[in-house]
Formats: sequence, C-alpha cells, structure tokens
Amino acid sequence: MKKESAKKFLYEYLNNASPTGFEESGQKIWLDYLKPYLDETIVDVYGTAVAVINPGKPYKVVIEAHADEISWFVNYIDENGYLFLRRNGGSDALIAPSMRANIHTKDKVIKGIFGWPAIHVRDTTKDKTPSVSEIFIDCGAANKKEVEEMGIHVGTVVTFEDGLMELNNKYLVGRALDNRIGGYMIAEVARRIKENEIELPFTLYVVNAVQEEIGLRGAEMIVRRLKPDVAIITDVTHDTQSPMYNKKTQGDMACGKGPVICYGPAVQNKIRDFIIDTATEKNIEFQRQAVSRSTGTDTDSFAYATEGVASGLISLPLKYMHTTVETIAISDMEAVIDLIFECLLKLKGNEDWRYFS
Repeated sequence: MKKESAKKFLYEYLNNASPTGFEESGQKIWLDYLKPYLDETIVDVYGTAVAVINPGKPYKVVIEAHADEISWFVNYIDENGYLFLRRNGGSDALIAPSMRANIHTKDKVIKGIFGWPAIHVRDTTKDKTPSVSEIFIDCGAANKKEVEEMGIHVGTVVTFEDGLMELNNKYLVGRALDNRIGGYMIAEVARRIKENEIELPFTLYVVNAVQEEIGLRGAEMIVRRLKPDVAIITDVTHDTQSPMYNKKTQGDMACGKGPVICYGPAVQNKIRDFIIDTATEKNIEFQRQAVSRSTGTDTDSFAYATEGVASGLISLPLKYMHTTVETIAISDMEAVIDLIFECLLKLKGNEDWRYFS
C-alpha cells in the first residue's frame, strides 16, 4: 500500500504544472503527501516549502530539490488571435512546433497548440532553428477579443502538456523531471525516516525550493532563513551517452549507473568525501562529474550564503533535459533516495566541516 501511495504521489506531482513563479499547486501536493512524515511546515512568501523533522535541535541539516519547471509567458496577442511568447526559464523554441500546450488562466486551463507551417510551403533548403519570436500558439480563437474573453492576457503562463510514462520498465519519461523528480526523492527520504521511527540527532529541513530555473532564487532566499550547518542538494545532470554529446567537454555520465557526485568549488570537499564514503560503505554505485565556476544548481546558493554552508551535490543522470521527454533510470532514482537516506543516518549532528581550526 505504501508503494502504491508513493507511485500515486509520483504521477500526481510530476504531471501537475509548476511553472517558475507559479509553483503553488505543486507545493500543495508535495506538502499534502508529506503531512504524516513531518513535524512542522515552513512556507516562505515566494512559495518555497519546507518539511521540518525533529525541530529544535541546534545542529541543522538540509536536503533540497527545486520545484519549478521551465515554461512560457504570453508576450503578445495579434489581431488574428495568435499568441506570441517569451521564455520563463530555459525553454527551447526548437521543440515547440506541433506541441500541445496548457494555457494557465486565473481560474482554468485553456488548451492550445504550437502551430507551424507545413513542410510543403516552406523552403526546406533554408530551414533553420525556430526562434522564440517565430513560434506561436493557436488556442482556437478567431481574433484577439475571443482570446481575451477566454481569460488569456499578456503574462499568462504556458506549459507543454506531456505527462509521465514508463519506458521498457526501466525508465521514467516526462516533462519537468528537472527537477520535480528531486522533490519526489527527498519526500521519499522523509517518509522512510518517519516510517522507520528514526530519531535524528539534528533538525532536518526537507526543502522544495522555487524559482531555480531563473537563477536559483528560491534557494537564495530560504538558506538565509534556515542557516543550516550542512546541505545536501539533489538535481539532475546530463546523461552524455546519447548522440550529439561530447564526453571530452561534457563528461561521461550515464543513466543506469547510479547517482553522480559533483566536484567543483561550490561543493565543499569534506561533505563531498562524506557522501562518497557513504556510497562506498553501502555499495551504492556512483559516478563523478567535474564542474568549473559553478554547479548551475541550488548548491551554489547554499554554499555561498550567510557565512558559508558546507554543501554537497548528488545528481540524477537525465536524458534530453528541457524537453518534454526528459528520461531517467528508475534504478538511479532509487539509488539517490538510498544515498541521501544513508548520509542522514551517518551524520552525528556535531560535524565541523572546516578544513582546520
């Protein structure tokens, strides 16, 4: 029954739309699932949600993912009723033509489609990558007035329609696995702690942050409020095995080979080694990734906040990032949950992460 409940949550949470800046409905689903497993709740003014376990302990630990997905804003409505867009996060104009869209008005979802001229009428010798200024949505309206009567206006947010599915009983495929799959994984860690009646020697903040896709903004805000001693962040990273990747420049990571542990300036060396030692002790297969100036994840916001937070990054390999067919291996997802859980069990709640004192 617990497994069925978790799977139901996974599909409800992943299929729900949570565009950057509009994460409220997804955060409610996430907190509703976590209610039996948390002691307190924190929700900040921009919507970052925190499940608190074992409050009141002086040592504070964060496990974190981000809740938002890339999307679009309606930017212009022409007299014929077509909607033109601008990005909300790193949305890809190349994949938009012929996609189905959900247009999120104040009180309902309007269906639309990304139109595109037929191949017969295009000069295919001059075909190029579509630009954001060229793609458009047809919502079935004959003119601008009809669009406005539907409740659609400049600033209305739009998401792709595609939902979650399984592929060959090995993979999960869908829109916005980046990074609501992280929200699912940290929720499962919290569930496992409570169901196993584990008494932690520290306060645990399970953080589902907003607005990562436009600059790590939710993490930037919540870390100042929580001021943790250590943070373990989870996000996705690129599987580089499929065509068009270059392992020499982008690294060698693969779905199905376990969590990816990151090396880089924002990743504190002691917590990284702690994560690696835990994986080794528990026979959890893992991969390594090197980054340069930043990780590009909420790790950066946690690491450099307040007086500095010892931060580690456990990534989930993912194919086809920022498309509607983002793909992960189920075995990797389970391994990330195991690794975060085992790291929490190993923490004593008195660690000093300084290099020397």
